[in-house]
Amino acid sequence: MTGYDPSSDGAQMSFAKDMSYIDYLALDPILGAQHRQSDAHDEMLFIIQHQTSELWMRLALHELAIARQELAGGNFSPVFKMLTRVARIFEQLNNAWDVLRTMTPSEYTAFRDDLGKSSGFQSHQYRLIEFIFGNRNAAMMKVHKHRPELHHMLEQEMERKSMYHVALDQLADQLELTFAPSVYRLDQPHQEDPSVMDAWVMIYDNPDKHWPLYELAEKLVDIEDYFRRWRFNHVTTVERIIGFKRGTGGTSGVKYLRKMLEVELFPELWHLRGQL
Repeated sequence: MTGYDPSSDGAQMSFAKDMSYIDYLALDPILGAQHRQSDAHDEMLFIIQHQTSELWMRLALHELAIARQELAGGNFSPVFKMLTRVARIFEQLNNAWDVLRTMTPSEYTAFRDDLGKSSGFQSHQYRLIEFIFGNRNAAMMKVHKHRPELHHMLEQEMERKSMYHVALDQLADQLELTFAPSVYRLDQPHQEDPSVMDAWVMIYDNPDKHWPLYELAEKLVDIEDYFRRWRFNHVTTVERIIGFKRGTGGTSGVKYLRKMLEVELFPELWHLRGQL
């Protein structure tokens, strides 16, 4: 029996003059971007884990930028689709920790010193996602000062309304309310506000009347749910592999990551559940 030849069914087999799969996806630079600093076998896992996470975050930022723009225009339907996709992206990021957890403390120790001061703490994309959601802290930008273009990107985001701010604009508009300027502080994390809480309670008390806002609220809760799980999986993985050592970037490691578990992106949407 001879081997099957796809060309017999019309498949193109020569790409000397046409764009191929490898060309379209620019796989040569992507697959050539894993530069180990040691001879340790497991460093490849560590590199690919973080590179793929950055690619998923790249997609999340793409979706969030357009979702915020559409939401500002009151165009809810595409926003729901994009926010659902972002939640699933965070699900992928969560699942990736399961792969990294196959690495033991001994295996990580074999190349940890070769990382120098590099750390996921320095991810500008992660920081940008936090800023878009509304968890803004100007002090966190210092680590990006050596890259002016990235620092400027974060500065620009600090000057824009967060995704939650834009959601609150829609909430206020549809309920014919006005929130105090303090609700829209751009330079700090959103703080729970009683007037915002009361407005969201109105939505949840009568979802049929305010279904787009009700669905928007639940989409935001979905995203934060997955985001919290990502943080929890992060701290669990770090504790499993390095215990309570300091992070390579100088943070307190597990202690710092546990502190991040207390962050609430959309506090009113979580706390209103106790009032219903």
